[in-house]
Amino acid sequence: MPTLRDIRKKIKAIQGTKKITSAMKMVAAAKLRKVQDSMLKYRPYATKIQQVLADLAGAIETRGDVPPLLLRRPIKTVEILVITSDKGLCGAFNTNILRVAHKEINRLKGEGLNIVLSVVGRKARDYFRRRDFQLKNVWTGISGKLQYTHAQMIAQEMINAYVSEAVDEVIVIFNEFKSVIAQRVVINRLLPIGRIDLEPAEKSTFIPFTYEPRAPELFAMLLPIYIEIQVYRALLESQAAEEAARMTAMDNATKNCEELIRKTTLIANKVRQASITKELMDIVGGVEALKQSEG
Repeated sequence: MPTLRDIRKKIKAIQGTKKITSAMKMVAAAKLRKVQDSMLKYRPYATKIQQVLADLAGAIETRGDVPPLLLRRPIKTVEILVITSDKGLCGAFNTNILRVAHKEINRLKGEGLNIVLSVVGRKARDYFRRRDFQLKNVWTGISGKLQYTHAQMIAQEMINAYVSEAVDEVIVIFNEFKSVIAQRVVINRLLPIGRIDLEPAEKSTFIPFTYEPRAPELFAMLLPIYIEIQVYRALLESQAAEEAARMTAMDNATKNCEELIRKTTLIANKVRQASITKELMDIVGGVEALKQSEG
């Protein structure tokens, strides 16, 4: 049975862990608020460029000069972009997305397609390298330091691969932020660009534009920006989902520490009580022995 000193050391160690998990929870909450603010500020811009592109698509849909990013061809090679975090301690955030990504890769391979794999985050990089996957592109160090330039860099790689016909389709897999306690793994086709439809509320507030230069030229110029926006949105969603998952995980860890401290304290009290009882019994036994010797 452990001594009272050992148990008290254990309680002190658990209390130290509790301080760390509680601090990490507060840091994650602060980062989550920052990312949510970025998402809210970014939405008007994303909505407006979507409206412009939808209007432009309608203006040129009768023409034959289709921009390269809208061209469709028989699918033989698919590039998959998997977005994870650089760090752990965020519950099942990375496990869920890696499981879905691996399943999707196996499904596409089963259909006879060639797979080109690119990843964002150290967790995805380490996971696929351990399984002998060849990685085309690896981006790390983005978690917690996300900038729009990261989305531009990633989007340009995807666009170049598609336009050069190195790949016929680009898919992005990421965790979508739903709430603090819920994230959803999403599989989106990034290229070729599908039909851009507006929500009813967006249609009702949309004012048609007069374009200069011509609509087809402007459309071709804005399509790469639209891809950048989609990549940036995926990165923002993933960042928010990561911080939410980490905050929840650290909250659960803090509660577990509190419960463990309570249970260990009860054990310490029992050991201390048993020690006191033993000492009292020794004293009583000594007194009885003295009485018998005197008698």
